[in-house]
Amino acid sequence: MEIDKLYKLYALHPEICIDTRKIIRGCIFFSLKGDNFNGNQFAHSALDNGAAYAVIDELEYDTDNRCILVENVLVCLQNLANYHRHQLKIPVISLTGSNGKTTTKELCRDVLAKKYRVEATMGNLNNHIGVPLTILNARRDTEILLVEMGANHQGEIDALCTIANPDYVMITNIGKAHLEGFGGLEGIKKGKSEMYRYATMHQKKIFINTDDDTLISLLPPKAETIRYSASELIEIIAEEPYLTIKYKSQTLKTKLYGAYNQPNIAFAVAAGQYFHIGDDDISEAIRSYTPENNRSQIVGKGSNTFIKDAYNANPSSMKLSIESFNKLRAENKVLILGDMLELGDHADEEHRQIIKLTQNLGFEKVIFIGRLFNSVALPNFGKYFTDIKDAKEYFDDQNYKILPYF
Repeated sequence: MEIDKLYKLYALHPEICIDTRKIIRGCIFFSLKGDNFNGNQFAHSALDNGAAYAVIDELEYDTDNRCILVENVLVCLQNLANYHRHQLKIPVISLTGSNGKTTTKELCRDVLAKKYRVEATMGNLNNHIGVPLTILNARRDTEILLVEMGANHQGEIDALCTIANPDYVMITNIGKAHLEGFGGLEGIKKGKSEMYRYATMHQKKIFINTDDDTLISLLPPKAETIRYSASELIEIIAEEPYLTIKYKSQTLKTKLYGAYNQPNIAFAVAAGQYFHIGDDDISEAIRSYTPENNRSQIVGKGSNTFIKDAYNANPSSMKLSIESFNKLRAENKVLILGDMLELGDHADEEHRQIIKLTQNLGFEKVIFIGRLFNSVALPNFGKYFTDIKDAKEYFDDQNYKILPYF
């Protein structure tokens, strides 16, 4: 089926589903494939459960007039999203980065939502499937579309930008995430900055934090930029344990932990100012934002306070989290660290550096969990466990009733 004809069906059935366990009546089911499953096998189940149509790419399953046979289901989903994007006459903002993407996106979403109907990436659905789904979630009354993009290898950001065709782009930072896939820090710089090159090639605008020399160095010649300084927009007043910040003349007590969130807040402010959000609305959005999904969350349990910062850590984000935790004025602090993945040949050295950091900062109670930390363990420093169950037993013995993840 040609994409314009499929788009007419989508206009009548705008709900997209890829999981038969989450079928919405009247949706279009896309029979995606994975390493361990073939979505074509579930197409008829989707139809039986209420899907209006099922998009498939294997002829043997084309036994119902509600099946739509295409050459490749994933490519079809991406093409449909791109087609829909070009029907949307609204600003599209895309962001990527090594750390803080989701928090930054959600802060920006809440600020812009003070004036506009905003559609944004749900959670961290930011890959070659999540980006098309985000675009296809945008309805006719959407006024701004905010698309988070993640990547673990070269060329991925460029491909996602081609699908989303953003008008504005932003990179949070460049750090040591997915070293294995990108082939080192220089590879990360090249891969993430694909977003800058895409924007410049297509005469789009780049939000750039001028405090970050690395990001400045990656700007292509003739890039059209919207410049702001995170440190000038947002002043940190206190960090105990939540951030208290000053924005213009207002002092705001946030629900965010860690000074590393300053540039995340600053982008939301910069975007709000650019799109004419009032200062009071910007302040209220920042003050009200509550982090979720194990990112910089502070949870009270009994007499204890737990800081949960446990989503897909990398050396850069873990270092920042540890340093922020070290600044907190609290007694009986316990630091619990799990392995960092996707580091390839850099794994041993990066885990060794994290152990040395915790030692140099003077932590007395440190728990390391995982094979990678165990492989570079320092004698006479820290407790090491290969799995979470052993660590929990140790905590129970120490009268810790709840295992905090950090």
